[in-house]
Amino acid sequence: MAEATPKIKILKGAEPDLSAATYQIHDESHTIGNALRWMLMKNPKVEFCGYSVPHPSENHIHIRIQMYDNLSSLTALLTALSDLDDLCVTIDDAYKTSFQKDEFERWDEKS
Repeated sequence: MAEATPKIKILKGAEPDLSAATYQIHDESHTIGNALRWMLMKNPKVEFCGYSVPHPSENHIHIRIQMYDNLSSLTALLTALSDLDDLCVTIDDAYKTSFQKDEFERWDEKS
Protein backbone atom coordinates (compact mmCIF):
# COMPACT_ATOMS: atom_id res chain seq x y z
CA MET A 1 0.00 0.00 0.00
CA ALA A 2 1.28 3.48 -0.92
CA GLU A 3 2.44 5.73 1.89
CA ALA A 4 0.30 8.84 2.42
CA THR A 5 1.88 12.18 1.56
CA PRO A 6 2.32 14.34 4.68
CA LYS A 7 0.36 17.63 4.61
CA ILE A 8 3.34 19.66 5.86
CA LYS A 9 6.97 18.74 5.35
CA ILE A 10 10.12 20.59 6.46
CA LEU A 11 12.48 20.93 3.50
CA LYS A 12 16.26 20.47 3.62
CA GLY A 13 18.30 23.46 4.76
CA ALA A 14 16.27 24.35 7.84
CA GLU A 15 18.13 25.70 10.84
CA PRO A 16 18.48 23.06 13.59
CA ASP A 17 16.36 25.17 15.97
CA LEU A 18 13.82 25.84 13.16
CA SER A 19 14.33 29.60 13.50
CA ALA A 20 14.46 29.61 9.69
CA ALA A 21 12.87 26.91 7.58
CA THR A 22 11.04 26.27 4.35
CA TYR A 23 7.90 24.16 4.57
CA GLN A 24 6.18 22.29 1.79
CA ILE A 25 2.40 22.23 2.13
CA HIS A 26 0.86 19.49 0.02
CA ASP A 27 -2.33 19.91 -2.01
CA GLU A 28 -2.53 23.72 -1.61
CA SER A 29 -2.20 26.73 -3.91
CA HIS A 30 -1.93 30.53 -3.95
CA THR A 31 -5.24 30.77 -2.09
CA ILE A 32 -3.84 29.45 1.21
CA GLY A 33 -0.30 30.62 0.45
CA ASN A 34 -1.16 34.31 0.28
CA ALA A 35 -3.56 34.22 3.25
CA LEU A 36 -1.03 32.29 5.35
CA ARG A 37 1.81 34.67 4.42
CA TRP A 38 -0.40 37.61 5.44
CA MET A 39 -1.26 35.97 8.77
CA LEU A 40 2.40 35.14 9.49
CA MET A 41 3.56 38.69 8.71
CA LYS A 42 1.09 40.02 11.30
CA ASN A 43 3.24 38.25 13.91
CA PRO A 44 5.91 40.74 15.10
CA LYS A 45 8.28 37.84 15.89
CA VAL A 46 8.42 36.86 12.18
CA GLU A 47 11.37 38.49 10.41
CA PHE A 48 10.55 37.22 6.90
CA CYS A 49 7.87 35.17 5.24
CA GLY A 50 7.32 34.37 1.60
CA TYR A 51 5.67 31.61 -0.38
CA SER A 52 5.94 30.19 -3.86
CA VAL A 53 4.37 27.61 -6.11
CA PRO A 54 7.44 25.76 -7.45
CA HIS A 55 5.70 24.72 -10.68
CA PRO A 56 2.08 24.89 -11.87
CA SER A 57 1.99 21.13 -12.38
CA GLU A 58 3.18 20.45 -8.81
CA ASN A 59 0.40 20.19 -6.28
CA HIS A 60 2.03 22.04 -3.38
CA ILE A 61 3.41 25.35 -2.15
CA HIS A 62 6.63 26.29 -0.36
CA ILE A 63 6.53 28.78 2.49
CA ARG A 64 9.73 30.25 3.94
CA ILE A 65 9.64 31.58 7.50
CA GLN A 66 12.50 33.30 9.35
CA MET A 67 12.10 34.31 12.96
CA TYR A 68 13.72 36.86 15.28
CA ASP A 69 15.52 35.70 18.44
CA ASN A 70 15.89 32.03 17.36
CA LEU A 71 12.19 31.36 17.91
CA SER A 72 10.55 28.39 16.22
CA SER A 73 9.13 28.98 12.75
CA LEU A 74 7.08 25.79 13.17
CA THR A 75 5.30 27.28 16.17
CA ALA A 76 4.63 30.46 14.18
CA LEU A 77 3.28 28.40 11.26
CA LEU A 78 0.95 26.36 13.45
CA THR A 79 -0.27 29.49 15.24
CA ALA A 80 -0.91 31.25 11.91
CA LEU A 81 -2.86 28.25 10.61
CA SER A 82 -4.99 28.21 13.76
CA ASP A 83 -5.55 31.99 13.60
CA LEU A 84 -6.49 31.75 9.91
CA ASP A 85 -8.97 29.01 10.72
CA ASP A 86 -10.48 31.16 13.50
CA LEU A 87 -10.76 34.10 11.08
CA CYS A 88 -12.58 31.96 8.52
CA VAL A 89 -15.02 30.71 11.17
CA THR A 90 -15.71 34.30 12.28
CA ILE A 91 -16.36 35.44 8.71
CA ASP A 92 -18.59 32.44 8.04
CA ASP A 93 -20.59 33.09 11.23
CA ALA A 94 -21.04 36.78 10.35
CA TYR A 95 -22.15 35.86 6.83
CA LYS A 96 -24.70 33.31 8.07
CA THR A 97 -26.05 35.74 10.68
CA SER A 98 -26.40 38.49 8.09
CA PHE A 99 -28.12 36.12 5.68
CA GLN A 100 -30.56 34.83 8.32
CA LYS A 101 -31.49 38.39 9.35
CA ASP A 102 -31.99 39.31 5.69
CA GLU A 103 -29.35 42.02 6.07
CA PHE A 104 -27.61 41.83 2.76
CA GLU A 105 -27.57 43.86 -0.40
CA ARG A 106 -29.73 42.48 -3.14
CA TRP A 107 -28.55 42.68 -6.70
CA ASP A 108 -31.31 43.43 -9.15
CA GLU A 109 -30.73 42.70 -12.84
CA LYS A 110 -32.69 45.84 -13.77
CA SER A 111 -30.25 48.14 -11.95
